[in-house]
Amino acid sequence: MSASPVVFDTLAMVDGQYLGIATLDSERSLNALTLAMVEALLPQLEQWANDARIAMVLLRGRGDRAFCAGGDVRDLTQAARTGEGDPMAPAHFFAREYRLDYYIHQYAKPLLVWGNGVVMGGGMGLFAGARYRVVTETSRLAMPEIGIGLYPDVGGSYILSRLVGRVGLFLGLGASQINAADALHLGLATHAVASTQWQALLDALQQLSGESVSQDIEAVLAQLALSELPAPQVEPRREAIESLCAHEQLSALDAAWRAQDLPEDSWLAKAISTYRTGSPTSAALVWRQWHNSRDLSLLEVFRQEWIISTQCALHADFPEGVRALLVDKDHSPRWQPATLAEVSAEHIAAHYALPAGMSQPLADLS
Repeated sequence: MSASPVVFDTLAMVDGQYLGIATLDSERSLNALTLAMVEALLPQLEQWANDARIAMVLLRGRGDRAFCAGGDVRDLTQAARTGEGDPMAPAHFFAREYRLDYYIHQYAKPLLVWGNGVVMGGGMGLFAGARYRVVTETSRLAMPEIGIGLYPDVGGSYILSRLVGRVGLFLGLGASQINAADALHLGLATHAVASTQWQALLDALQQLSGESVSQDIEAVLAQLALSELPAPQVEPRREAIESLCAHEQLSALDAAWRAQDLPEDSWLAKAISTYRTGSPTSAALVWRQWHNSRDLSLLEVFRQEWIISTQCALHADFPEGVRALLVDKDHSPRWQPATLAEVSAEHIAAHYALPAGMSQPLADLS
């Protein structure tokens, strides 16, 4: 890894303008998003947005395995788990991360994210707002937060609540991984290109005129389009997904998912199994966010998510989930409360209350 957590380059185009390229440079951690990465990316994206010489921006991750596998949650929960470190770190990180994610959604210039390999959690936050969201045959997208006592944040509440039918609810509760075909079908990705074509993409973009890059990029991506997509997972299972999620109350879904035998379909079975071992508090948050976020603007969602995510870091399940999955790796989290029946309305309401002594850090965004 280089000294900087993000490497910035520019490539000249034929008319003297430039492509700006940002590379998350932590291949060993699957480019897990850190505060240092966020603090490097945001000002550079702002600078490029205001630089007339930059015609287009591209964002990718180092290596072939991942664009970004999520946030560095071990560092975020260190104070809660060990008593060491800054207890305010999660609140600050989420504020800066969500500001960056929102800025990507509003970016004034063509922005392409190369979603090769793993795109999960915080990686989805960087990916989902780009104008051009490119997946490859190796892409694996997911919001797996229920397994660590969190919920699909980074704008995930907004995104999942707007997917067709109840697919977003299913993906949030079951943390299912989807591929390039699914991402295109659901509108989470805009284009699919072979993973071997990154350099060809750069070469083609350099031949464009900066003045017409917004129009010509579509032709480039069409020319490089992946010839054979992986077999879709969501569309063939739509009826089953809708049936599994066709409950008016989470308590009814919880009872059904826990009582029934696991389906023979391994993809569906894994989702139900993941739900069963996930945080009951997270399940309640996923359910509420999916139902309520469809009526909120993107900015309202980010502001609400900052409160919920900060509260998750102040409650038991997020630090405990990180301990069980990523630190001790015993895969035996001790959730508090341990069952959905024990998750009270007051417990969930506390996650929506502005943390004591804090003010809304995203209040200045418009």
